[in-house]
Amino acid sequence: MRCIVLAAGASSRMGQPKALLEIDGKPLIQHLVERLETQGLEPVIITNAEISVDVLLALPERTVVINPNPDAGRTGSLQCGLKQILDTKGGERAFRLLVVPVDRPGFSDATLQLMMEKECCACPAKDGRGGHPLLLMPDDVATIRTAEPNVPLRDLCKPERFEVDDLYLHLNLDTPADIEVLRDLAI
Repeated sequence: MRCIVLAAGASSRMGQPKALLEIDGKPLIQHLVERLETQGLEPVIITNAEISVDVLLALPERTVVINPNPDAGRTGSLQCGLKQILDTKGGERAFRLLVVPVDRPGFSDATLQLMMEKECCACPAKDGRGGHPLLLMPDDVATIRTAEPNVPLRDLCKPERFEVDDLYLHLNLDTPADIEVLRDLAI
């Protein structure tokens, strides 16, 4: 299984880069990547040029890829990460991919473990609403690789939803008020 962390968004509503929000003395991106690494994953981090140095400083010796056109959307960011994976993993073409947006950190470690066991395109859900992270199968990965970068991800895959009891599954970091909720959440 491969993993991509999406952290290339502009953060215009937040007023500061979401990936660099400080939580307990370190940036959110570092908390998230370290959580994923405890599960045996080696995330590829996709970011934008403006915060790339800060991300590299927070996560030395990790794979950080700059999306030259982050305004194109998540599909374009995923394509940047997929190119990195395909270029460095010896031509491996068929793999499952866990997609983790930095601004959706409310999933539990138990949910992450369930995701890693799934054998179909899937995402956690709470109260019938889908959440993150998103697990893609090799066919989904192939579709995303050849799509136009601005096509919404929801148009390219149809994840099976499975109910979880994560209280903050739908936490979406968009405004400064969301930061306080995040700080109360045990990351």
